[in-house]
Parts: sequence; structure tokens; C-alpha cells
Amino acid sequence: MSPRVGLDMKRIIQTAAELADSEGVDALTLATIARKLNVRPPSLFNHIEGLHSIKKELSLYGVTLLYEKLEEASEDKNENEAIFSIANAYIQFAREHPGIYELSLRAPEPDNQELQSASSRIISLLSSHLSHYNLTEEDKIHAIRALRSILHGFSTLEQKAAFGLPVSIEKTFELMIQGFVESIKKQWYK
Repeated sequence: MSPRVGLDMKRIIQTAAELADSEGVDALTLATIARKLNVRPPSLFNHIEGLHSIKKELSLYGVTLLYEKLEEASEDKNENEAIFSIANAYIQFAREHPGIYELSLRAPEPDNQELQSASSRIISLLSSHLSHYNLTEEDKIHAIRALRSILHGFSTLEQKAAFGLPVSIEKTFELMIQGFVESIKKQWYK
């Protein structure tokens, strides 16, 4: 069977990304993607191996897009400004792309070099900005893990509508990142 005109991997991934963000990762099936593209599910197999391959591509797409957002946000920023900008960009990415964000969270499989490379770019970017604090390489890893945990926890709670008290969540976020920055200076700054 020949590939359908106008249907390619890029269009399939873009459609799957839109579905994941608007309807959630659990709603992502070959049938829903095909319906959105106005094709039959078997037509997708001319371009993909299955839903697993779509999710792998979406993970790469998400990690790449997240890196671009973080890099853009932190460009030409000093140490504290860069951390705040990165944190804000991360939260904004999770808000705008909840499905893609969810798919980009897992550590890459050892044989997925492309995703490993894309993930490493984010780690390198964070490490570069944390270098201003004179952290050891090991402490940078701890700081990156801590920041990622803070940002993911906040994003997850926000997505689950867990912040119901009538107090500004933006102020909470600002205080949380300020606390992170202060902890780097106090505990790790040498």
C-alpha cells in the first residue's frame, strides 16, 4: 500500500501532540489519531510502527521543545535571573503542553540515542547556569534533581487543580524558586 498524499510522520506527530495536549495521553490511540487526520488507522502504518513509536517521537518532540523554551528564556540572564526564567519557562511549558509534558518526563531508554542527546542538552543548560554558583559536579546534579522535582511537583499539583486556597499560586511559585536559589547559596555555594 502506498503512503497517502499529504500524510507523513511530521503531520502524524503534530496531530498526536495536539491530541495529547487537548485530550490527555490516555486518549491517544491510533484510532483517535487516524480520525483526527481523516484516514483509516491502517494508513498510519505506512509511516509508523505503532502507538509506541508515536509516543517515542512525542517524547523527543517534547524534550526538544522544552529545551528550546528553557534556552530562550535563560538567554543573556545572570545567575538568579536565569534560574527564575528557566523555572517560569518550565511551568509555562507544562501549562501549554500538558500531554507532551507528561510524555517527556521519563528518562530515555539506553538505546534511544536521539532522546538521550536531547535530554542531555537540558541537563547541560541547567548545569551551565548552575556553574555560576561554584557547585561541584555532584552538587550540580543534586541541584538539577531538586529543581526538577520542585518544578514537576508544582506542575502536577497545578494540573490536578490541587491549589484551591484563595492565595496567589504565582506568589507561591515565586517564593518557592526564591527558596531554591537561597538554598543553593546557603548550602552549596563555596
